[in-house]
Order: sequence, then C-alpha cells, then structure tokens
Amino acid sequence: MIASVTDRSPHGLVVVSGPDATSFLQSLISQDLDAVAERASAPSLLLAPQGKLDALFRITRVGDEWWLDTDADYGPRLAESLTRYKIRVKAEIDDCTTSSGLLSIIGTSGLSSPLVSIPTVWGELQGTDLLGAASDVRQELDALPAEVERWDPERFEAFRIEQGVPRMGVDLDDKTIPQEAFLDRDAVSFTKGCFLGQELVARIDTRGHVNRYLRRVRVDGTDVPPSGATVVVGDKDVGAVTSAALVPGEDRVVALAMVRREVGPPADVTVRWDGHEALGQVLASREQP
Repeated sequence: MIASVTDRSPHGLVVVSGPDATSFLQSLISQDLDAVAERASAPSLLLAPQGKLDALFRITRVGDEWWLDTDADYGPRLAESLTRYKIRVKAEIDDCTTSSGLLSIIGTSGLSSPLVSIPTVWGELQGTDLLGAASDVRQELDALPAEVERWDPERFEAFRIEQGVPRMGVDLDDKTIPQEAFLDRDAVSFTKGCFLGQELVARIDTRGHVNRYLRRVRVDGTDVPPSGATVVVGDKDVGAVTSAALVPGEDRVVALAMVRREVGPPADVTVRWDGHEALGQVLASREQP
C-alpha cells in the first residue's frame, strides 16, 4: 500500500551507451557490473584517483544502456568526470538531467509503470523509485489516488535525514572517504578487480580505519542547527552537523553529522551554533554500528 509519494524532479541522470559502455564503466566505478541484471540496480561510487568521493550514484542496466542516477546538482558533474576518462573508448555519455525526473514512493506500490522501477529501502520501510522523463513522472504522480499523501521537499528532506541517507554536496563532498559514510557496505565490490581510487578503500578495509563517521543525531527542542554547527562532548569539539530539519507537524529536530569515531552511538552530545545550544544524542545510522 502506498503511504506517501514525493516528486524529486529534476533528477540527475547520465546514460552511458555504446559497444564499450560496460567495460568502460567496469574499469572506473566501484560496483561490479557483472552482478547487475537487466532492469536491476545497485549503488556505486566514482572515486578520485586518491580514493576520495567524486560522485555517489545508483546504476541500472536498461537494455544496452547503463543509467546512472544521482542528485540533480551532481548529474552534470558525473557526466563531466566520466568524460574525462573516455579515451579511445566507443561509448557515449549523455547528461539527461534537465529532462529527467524521479518519483519516490514510500510503501509498497504495486504499480505497473513504463518508467524504470527501482526498489528502495528507507530504514525499515520499503519503497519504489520511478525514474524516467520528467513529463512521464508527472503523469504517474497525477494518476495516483487522491488519498495518497504528497510530500513537499521539506517533508522529504526531514525523512531523508531521519533515515540516515546522505546527499552529495550536503553530507558528502570530495573530501569524504567511502568508509566514513558506510558507503563501502553496498556500493563497493572488493572482488571485482581494479577500479579508480581502489587502493585507499581497499587499504582501509584490510588494515586501517577512518577517523570520523556520518551519524544520525537527535537534537532536543525545535531550533534547527545550520550546516557546520559544532557537535560537542564535554568540552571537546567532536564533529559538525551536515544537514538538519524540523520534522513537519512534530516538535523534534533530526540531523546528520560527521563525528569522531570514538563517539560511539548512543552518545549524549551538545550542539552549538551562533549563540544557540541544544542537547542531543548521536545515533547509529540505519543498519550501521
């Protein structure tokens, strides 16, 4: 049963096609494409040569094409980064961001749609993303029953944060190591062979650790801390808020923050910004220690 729906258009979409498309992507991205069946999807990363994050995206096999979808602001960047490595390769890289849309359904949809249907998991909630042309996404939204709750961007943002789902350019940037946001758990294959930036990720997996983690944070009260607000334990700064939101219709604030690894959840903290101070608690991200 559909519980709620949100139109996330425009949405970043890069389509890679051509006879060398699969081998080209397989040599670059962190996911093993051999395991991705027709109309199946998997999370993946494009890393910088030094192993830090360039782009977080989802990749879907659609016939002879690969559809890479990401946040709208990062569609052009992903296309540009891939193009940089396209040397003597028979592959086309098309940035379709301006004409693409995404409809996120929270709950079991049971819909039959011509759009690319991608199963999703939000914490303990199942869902479906419908990806395709923005005009088709709008038609799907308009055809849903009136009783299905339509979420505006503010409501979806609070939901995203509470579920611990990071956004590129907000919670993650080009300084992020995949393990800091637990992206290695399902977006990185450690058996596929070489890919761009593999050395750092593999070294941390086998012999090391990162010094900070992206964590969910519950903030007391209704004041919303800005990005960059300091997370404090005792008298020690241990991290910073990356995104935060007041849950619509409720008197509670949810946040994500990069915090030092020694702050193991659950941990009581104080969040400080611009003369404000609020108590809170660092929580584990969904399905994360």
